[in-house]
Amino acid sequence: MSQTSGGSDPSQTKVLLAEDDESFIDALVIGLSREGFDVTVARDGNEALRLFASVEPDLVLLDLMLPRLSGIDVCRAIRARSSVPIIMVTAKGTEIDTVVGLEVGADDYVSKPYRLRELVARMRAVLRRTPNGEQAVPGGNDHGDGPPTKHSGTPDRHGTTGVLEAGGIQVDPDRHLVFIRGNDVHLRRKEFELLSLLMENAGRLLTRDVLIDRIWGSDYFGDTKTLDVHIKRLRSHVEEDPSSPKLITTIRGVGYRFDAPRD
Repeated sequence: MSQTSGGSDPSQTKVLLAEDDESFIDALVIGLSREGFDVTVARDGNEALRLFASVEPDLVLLDLMLPRLSGIDVCRAIRARSSVPIIMVTAKGTEIDTVVGLEVGADDYVSKPYRLRELVARMRAVLRRTPNGEQAVPGGNDHGDGPPTKHSGTPDRHGTTGVLEAGGIQVDPDRHLVFIRGNDVHLRRKEFELLSLLMENAGRLLTRDVLIDRIWGSDYFGDTKTLDVHIKRLRSHVEEDPSSPKLITTIRGVGYRFDAPRD
């Protein structure tokens, strides 16, 4: 049942397209192949997981409404073993499902109907944000040099170069480690980047536009719902009472701020 775009160049970026709508499949395979992607198609959720294991794609395009196993469940299963970029494909009017998809680990989403150019731009953007991302992006240099550096390595408020520490939280950007009130906590990539950026700017308001630009890139086309979902998920890790946040505070209508407690 699966199909590939016929690419055999090992340097090509491999994309797993999990989609059951034939009206989208053929056009996407042709369009993405022309953009330099090697596309493998899965037409249901179980096949998507099987092909994910065998193909080892660089990126997953995942429709929410898959037969046999939903896109949400597929995303959750992939995230349990991999940090590969996942872009959810949703139908208009499925806002709740979109939020759930982001909460279980999708990196971005695009709503049908969409333009191929927009989809490819999002694909390239999420690929550039992965380790060694520029090497994995077909035409990856046509939108600039990628997102700005987030970790300056400057001393934190306790004078330790590279390690950020405030409010019972320690973040080591170089080793990708986070300790919250003494406990080793695993954060997803975007959660880690958000926490690091907020702590580097402790006490300063960071607008929504600044946060999205720094974490998702200046070529991000989505709305700010993605940021809100990630902030909510981050608060569930770092706040003693996520329903009444003390560390990551909201400046209504403007952005967010990390409020480090005074010693």
